[in-house]
Amino acid sequence: MHRRCLSRLSLKPERCLRHRGAVRTQTNVAPPNVASSSTRPDPFKLLAPQLAELRTSLLSMLSSGHPAISEITKYYFLHPSKQVRPVIVLLFAQATNGLGGDWSRKLWEAECEHAGGRADELDKPLTRPDVLNDWNPSMPQQTASFDPEFLLQPATRLHRSPKPTTFSEPSSPSSSKPTLANMVLPTQVRLAQIVEMMHTASLLHDDVIDESALRRGAPSAPASFGNKLSVLGGNFVLGRASAALSRLGDSEVTELIASVISNLVEGEILQMREVKLEEGADALASEVLEKSGRSRTGQTSREAWNLYLQKTYLKTASLMAKGARSSVVLGGCREGEVWKEIAYAYGRNLGIAFQLVDDVLDYESASATLGKPGGADLQLGLATGPALYAWEEHPEMGDLIQRKFEQPGDVELARDYVLRSSGVQRTRALAQAYADKAKEVLQELPDSEAKAGLEVLTERVIGRKS
Repeated sequence: MHRRCLSRLSLKPERCLRHRGAVRTQTNVAPPNVASSSTRPDPFKLLAPQLAELRTSLLSMLSSGHPAISEITKYYFLHPSKQVRPVIVLLFAQATNGLGGDWSRKLWEAECEHAGGRADELDKPLTRPDVLNDWNPSMPQQTASFDPEFLLQPATRLHRSPKPTTFSEPSSPSSSKPTLANMVLPTQVRLAQIVEMMHTASLLHDDVIDESALRRGAPSAPASFGNKLSVLGGNFVLGRASAALSRLGDSEVTELIASVISNLVEGEILQMREVKLEEGADALASEVLEKSGRSRTGQTSREAWNLYLQKTYLKTASLMAKGARSSVVLGGCREGEVWKEIAYAYGRNLGIAFQLVDDVLDYESASATLGKPGGADLQLGLATGPALYAWEEHPEMGDLIQRKFEQPGDVELARDYVLRSSGVQRTRALAQAYADKAKEVLQELPDSEAKAGLEVLTERVIGRKS
């Protein structure tokens, strides 16, 4: 496959690595072109220092003037989580930085923004602090005491680190090849935080909608704080994530991540849609189905599968896919370069595999292992992969699925059908197929420890028990 050649900036990555305050680097990075088969890194141990810092600094972004909001917005962040989404973002940053056509520019901007020991540029407001945070006593350095009469102030220019007004790259031989820079930019670290914030906001809302009593083995936010505060807390986290997103300064990334919010809502609405058995279908439609050798149940089952997989993408895979793509964009990948497509395809396939495994665990795992009540999907009226496969082997499942397991005994009967079928095994096999596809698309990436970490992550997703 054709690769664009990169011109090198006079300010080389090796110099940037010495400025640890300017560009945050990965300390456990293997040299480029080291075969991934020679090492099997644990992606979470590989990124352990970065993930710890990510979570610590993230909590400071959630401070509110109202103690109740501060408490609930930090509630899920203080409990252990899988952190799969920020790991994907950070690994793709590490696996692709240096390959994109605009990497030199991104690197130069990061150096300019952090030159002279200035505070982190990403934490500086784009609007006057006393306007942006009026009135938030949790941010005393950025807002004045509340006064009902807001006084006009002369227009002043916010002092931000200088950005280059012109940019020129030194000429280089056309045969030069892109090489990995072995670092992660501050914008990519912040993106990992934003992705985790959006995921947590969706959990706060989901637990209200699903009336969940448990989350990660502990009382859920609605159980601890009530539905109203949980919804408001989720909205607050989304608001803070949106403000942080605006400071990344990349329109494409803003568009990608903002669209995830729409996807989450669309997925939730789609999940509420009923599966129709179409008993009233006209005679012509029935005749067509019979002549093609397809039963009405089989046709409806396929439609239910399409609905299920579409919902799975919208609610789970979208954030992983668009987060991975955004990470590569922030690393300087231009339109038309393959790295963006690899990141999106990986996140999409891995996200669907992740949710399929979740749906298997709902039937396999005990409540204590899963961290939430077993059989929760059936209780919510949801026909997931195991139930849809069971429908193919037990046509009686169709009626139960259509009425969303609402009648007394429906949940127990449906669970029995699933466990007497090969639905769980077939769903796990489907998850494995998606995970294999995620691993397959990585082969275009140059060998590195980060690439190997992404490969291991696909195996971790399939093998997890909670």
